[in-house]
Order: sequence, then C-alpha cells, then structure tokens
Amino acid sequence: MPELPEVETVRRGLQPVMEGARIEEVALARADLRFPFPAGFAERITGRQVVSLGRRAKYLLADLDDGEAVVMHLGMSGAFRIEDPAAAGPDAQPRTPGAFHYPRSEERKHDHVVFRLRCASGQPMRVVYNDPRRFGFMTLVRRAEMNAHPYFCKLGIEPTGNALDGAYLASVLAGKATSLKAALLDQRIIAGLGNIYVCEALHDAGLSPLRAAGTLAGKTGRAGAKANRLATAIRDVIDAAIAAGGSTLRDHRQADGELGYFQHSFKVYGREGETCRKEGCGGTIVRAVQSGRSSFHCPRCQT
Repeated sequence: MPELPEVETVRRGLQPVMEGARIEEVALARADLRFPFPAGFAERITGRQVVSLGRRAKYLLADLDDGEAVVMHLGMSGAFRIEDPAAAGPDAQPRTPGAFHYPRSEERKHDHVVFRLRCASGQPMRVVYNDPRRFGFMTLVRRAEMNAHPYFCKLGIEPTGNALDGAYLASVLAGKATSLKAALLDQRIIAGLGNIYVCEALHDAGLSPLRAAGTLAGKTGRAGAKANRLATAIRDVIDAAIAAGGSTLRDHRQADGELGYFQHSFKVYGREGETCRKEGCGGTIVRAVQSGRSSFHCPRCQT
C-alpha cells in the first residue's frame, strides 16, 4: 500500500488540475469499489467546484464549495490518470500522478471513476481513477464533521511539521511495552507513517525496532536524546521521500511519468545481508518479522 509520501506526491500531481476546477460530469463504471459509493455520489458532486485538494494521513481530500469533501483512498493498486481530451500526438499521453516503480494499470477495464472537469483556466480535463484490485474507495464527508468521522477521529498527528517532537513521542510512548516499531505504526500515534519509513527513520536515529517503545521516555516521562533523535529522523525521512517523489518501491510514478529515486537511498529497507551504510559501522543488515511485517535494521548501530 502506498505510504504517506506516495499519497502526497499524488496530491501534488493532481492539484494543478483539480484545485479550482468545476466538476461537470462524473461517470461511475460500477456501484462500488472496496465499499459502495454513497447514495447519489455522482449527482451530489456534479456542478460543484473543488476549492482545495488536501491530504490527511493516507487519504486525499477534495474540498467542495458546498462544504462536503470527497474522501479518496488508493488502497493497494489505485491510481489516478490525467487526460487532456483536446490533446493530440505525444501530448495526448495520459499522466499518472505519483511515483510508482512499476507502472500502474492503465487498462481501461479497470477505470472505475471518471471526473470530467473544467479547470480554473477554463481548460477541459479528465481525471480517471483506475484500480484493478478495488481496495481503494471514495466517499463524501461534511468538512465540519470530518474530525468526528470514524476514518479520522482516532488519527494521530502528521509526521511532518513541528507537532512531532521528542516531547510528543515521550508522552505517547511512556509505559508502552510493545516494540518501538509496532508503536510507530499505530495510526493513533502518528498518522500515515508506514513500514518503509519507520525502518529508515529508526536506522537514522540509531534505534532498534525491537526495543520496547516505553524506553524512549525517561522515568519522569520527559524526552531524552533518543526521543529527540527519532522525532528529527522521522521528519527528515518523510521530507526526503516526498522531495524524491515517493519511495517507488512498487508502482508509484510522478505526475510527469518519471520514476522517483528515493528507493535508491534506502539505508536498511530491503537490504538484508548487505553492509550497513552508516559511516564507520560495518554491520550487516538483518530482517526480523514483527506482526507479520518485515523489519530491516543493523544490530550493530541500532540499539
């Protein structure tokens, strides 16, 4: 499943087309994706203007001018395709916002939702949602009620910005006997943080994914050096991944079709048996399975 940086690159790819656009028509090829579309979904958003295109955790949020928001989740294989109906020749090639390593499906039989838009510039465009496995979904939520909605009410802070610091980590991890890796994947603590970037951040912070989460808080519950290092590492890894266009581990592509390159910067993820890249370490990356997920770390420099 795409992680936060991948979803953010999709948002940035769609933003120039969707933000400020009026939705002139919505075509649904089926009544459901992972879940059924809400009643009257196409009719309720036709004619509406997209005020802004945002993101919360791994959800894309298209705020409409009537106070509702289209909530979109990519699931395992979902992707958006941007098409210019007036383009010809090489310019007619569709663009898939994001940075997926293996190209997302463009087989028309998997096109489930087509948004026909009139962009803020007046140009007509199509945004097509394609999802072979149909694990993604779309729904409508009143923006004023979003924080109380079941999808959002239990989400923790975003792993970007100054809200994530050592003091926050120490306060939420204090007393937790679960592994540090498992705690960081808990969406109630940090929203949108996934397996790849937890492994990378823990390596940068020099912390083992196997250590107890509560060890990051001192006896007084205050943040120590470990909590501060980890908070900085999480923010830096996420920022670098977004800047590089997402991890491109599976099939994420940037808006212009070029592949992102953050996966070439992985220090531990997927590098089992290779030498640790931390200067002066010389250790060997190992893989451990935690709650059914692979954790990659260096036992020598991550303690």
